Order: sequence, then C-alpha cells, then structure tokens
Amino acid sequence: MDSRDEKVHLEKEEARAGSTPGVVRYVLLISLVLAIAALSLIWIVGAVKAPGDTGGVNDTRQAVEQGDTTPQEQPGMQSPAPPPAGNGSS
Repeated sequence: MDSRDEKVHLEKEEARAGSTPGVVRYVLLISLVLAIAALSLIWIVGAVKAPGDTGGVNDTRQAVEQGDTTPQEQPGMQSPAPPPAGNGSS
C-alpha cells in the first residue's frame, strides 16, 4: 500500500480483498448453451414424433370432413365463393 499526500492508493486485488477469476461468466455461458440445447432438443423431438397430418389446413380439412365446422367459420381457411347460378349467357 502506498500513501502519498494522505491519499490511499491500492492495487485492484488489495482493494477487492481477493482475486476475480471470472467464473460467473463461464457459468452463465454454459447455462445459456445448455438451456438452448435442451429447448432445441425438446422442439426437435416433438416435431419428429408429431403426425404429419396435423396442424393448419389439415386440421381444418379434418374438421370439415367430420361435419364439425364449415370452411367459412375458419379464419384464413375459407373456400372460394360458389359460382353464380346463372352465368349470363343465353
């Protein structure tokens, strides 16, 4: 410790009363990588095991075939309007 003009000058390790090895950043980095890997594994395994005929258009098609709903009741899944009864040509 060096004291000049009544001021105290300490080295970093003396002021902190120990060393700073930086272990926390490694723990956070490893935890982040493990969390991303675990969530990715869950997502990938779920996607692989899911039946191919589910989701989106397939669910709507299945509901219409079972008579549970009509395509017009499904937002974004509407069938085109039927053609007019008379086409105007006589």
